[in-house]
Amino acid sequence: MHIGIAGVGRMGAALALRLMEVGHILTVWNRSPEKIAPLREAGAAVADTPKALASSVDVIVTILTNAEALAAVYEGPAGILAADIKGKLVIEMSTVQPADEVALAAKVKAGGAAFVECPVGGTTGPARQGKLLGLAGGDADDFARARPLLDQMCRRVEHLGPVGAGASMKLAINLPLIVAYQALGEAYTLCRHLGLDNKALMELFSDTSGAPNVLKVRGPAIADALSGNPAPPAFDIDNIRKDLRTMLAEAKVRGAALPLVERTLAIFDEAARDGWGKRDGSALPAYWPGRQKGS
Repeated sequence: MHIGIAGVGRMGAALALRLMEVGHILTVWNRSPEKIAPLREAGAAVADTPKALASSVDVIVTILTNAEALAAVYEGPAGILAADIKGKLVIEMSTVQPADEVALAAKVKAGGAAFVECPVGGTTGPARQGKLLGLAGGDADDFARARPLLDQMCRRVEHLGPVGAGASMKLAINLPLIVAYQALGEAYTLCRHLGLDNKALMELFSDTSGAPNVLKVRGPAIADALSGNPAPPAFDIDNIRKDLRTMLAEAKVRGAALPLVERTLAIFDEAARDGWGKRDGSALPAYWPGRQKGS
């Protein structure tokens, strides 16, 4: 199958490599050309514009930073919607508000293409291995068409309902993950004076009734960060801040309050101001104990 991916940042690039490994033909486009070079070397073709990408492939996959990036890629004379997409399949994997996906789906369907949203749980490692958690929304027929491809990217795919359902669930599952990083940092301040090995400490935390699931996959990275050796960014603090703001925007739409998210965002904003924005989220537990007393 000929697949096009628009947006080959860390996750998009990992998915592109995965799809090539399982036998698909890939064409890619990215706003920052320097990110394309490794994929070109791996055998992917490169499109000059999103429109050119959409015109040349059977399936269009987008995984972008935010709603503004989605609009830039889909709209305008060089955008995906300017191409003849009739009969094609669009799989949209960005983390945005449900209303953004619903509005985009209407435009894609007006062009004659099928549309499925499927934001994912997981970072670049699981993406390379095809072990993401897929959170799909869309019509049943469109989802059935997308399912074989989603199964090659994900260890589990849940069809949660119509378009917008996947976006809602993605925001929901990211909330406890992000808050867990802050909770672990605060917990560490209560026991770091014991001088325990950080890897052993994370293993001990993971064997308690209050252990967050993130310790299963990011415990070693958290321990390394606490020891001064942070992992390369997979889901960095700046992207986490973006997701927290998206959660708050969606809560406003729903008439809900998210006081824990509000406080967590303030802490992540503080970390970014102190130069931690491009560090992986697993480094946040190491930031908290080092804050100035009373800050």
